[in-house]
Order: sequence, then structure tokens, then C-alpha cells
Amino acid sequence: MSQEEARWYVVHTFSGHEKKVQANIEKLVENRGMEDVIQEVKVPMEEIVEIKNGKKKIKESKLYPGYVIVKMIVTDESWYLVRNTRGVTGFVGPSSKPIPLTDHEVRTMGIEHVVVEAPFKKGDSVKVTSGPFQDFIGTIEEINIEKGTFKVLISMFGRETPVELSFDQVTDI
Repeated sequence: MSQEEARWYVVHTFSGHEKKVQANIEKLVENRGMEDVIQEVKVPMEEIVEIKNGKKKIKESKLYPGYVIVKMIVTDESWYLVRNTRGVTGFVGPSSKPIPLTDHEVRTMGIEHVVVEAPFKKGDSVKVTSGPFQDFIGTIEEINIEKGTFKVLISMFGRETPVELSFDQVTDI
């Protein structure tokens, strides 16, 4: 099985049991030698800085309480292992059928840093394929890899107007 087949799935847990579920799944995966099928288990956290009595205190907080994110290849065995782990109430999806997160969701949730390559370079002429500026032609002025956007200069009413567009909103002329 290849690394490419593994996708991120959201698992619903009892509230407050996220770390226990993570540890239980990791232990079961290790015991059964399923590291190639269930590759990663995460409880997304964020750091919160609190200032009390003039002292700075850093506290970790769960981004998605009641959920654990699992990178896995769904097989009958992997589904059964995760689904029947103590503290798990089911996969997020219709009738507990796991639905993988999209690459965009993975990026915006901060689960995994996905490197996105810009399909064009600064100075390229492009045609807008969707949105209010559909069918306009413009020139790429700026590229923001992190956000997956371009700043495109579009000629409107005789003047250049900068417009922010996502990578999938433009095509080659």
C-alpha cells in the first residue's frame, strides 16, 4: 500500500477523551503492526497566552473538542480498529462512513502543512474562470503560496484593478 492512499479522517470521541483515544489508537496500531495503514493520529491544539496577576502563562487548548483526526487508509480492519477503540463514538460522515477531508480542509485546519506550488509565475497572463471577474484577462502581480492566491491586475474601465483570486480561479490563456 502506498503513502498516497492515506487520507485524513475525523473521528468523534467522548468529550474530554481525545488524548486517551489518540493514545489507545496509537497503541493498538503498534500492537497489530498497522503503521502502514493507520499512519498518524492527531488532536489539533493551539497555544493560548493568559496573563494573570502580571504573569504570562501559556496554556494548550483543543481546537476541536470531541474530535480526533486520523491519517489512514480505510480498510475493513483499520475502520474496525478505530471505530471500536474505547472512547470513539464514530467517524464523521453519513451513517458513520468515513469521509476524507479535502486538501483545502487539511490546510485550513492546520493539520498538515501541505506545500502548494503555484501553477503560474509573476508576470504571466491568465484568464479568470470563476467568480465575479469570470472571463476577464489579467496579469499576475503577486503570488501568496500560503493562502493559495494570486493578486491579478485586471483592466476595468480603462484602469488596472488588483483582484485576489485563488489558484483554481485562473487558467492559462
